[in-house]
Amino acid sequence: MALSPQKTTTPTAVFKDGDYVLYRHPAMYWTGKPGHTFVCRVKKAWATGEYTLTALVSDRLIEFAKPDYMRLLPPLDAMRDIDTAPLHSADAADGMTAAAMAWLTQQHTTANTPPELPGPRG
Repeated sequence: MALSPQKTTTPTAVFKDGDYVLYRHPAMYWTGKPGHTFVCRVKKAWATGEYTLTALVSDRLIEFAKPDYMRLLPPLDAMRDIDTAPLHSADAADGMTAAAMAWLTQQHTTANTPPELPGPRG
């Protein structure tokens, strides 16, 4: 009795409109061209399983993108520098990006601003 080889399948990822993804352009990658991998935002998820993406740097549309060449860029990764910042040390700001500093400044301002009272009713 011959054993049949086991099939292994990799589940295809499903992305939502608005997700940030890392996209690798397959034709550019396999032909060795530079600039084949870039950050995009999912503009439209199609019922066919393909996607329309917008490249963040160039604002170029990429149509018929296959999920096999896309990886999710989770918000957790983008916010890790804020989440792990040593805020109690004197040089805490040195290791943070400008975006992290802007976010913390906004949060500090919002937290320390008293709520406005509604205007008089007439």
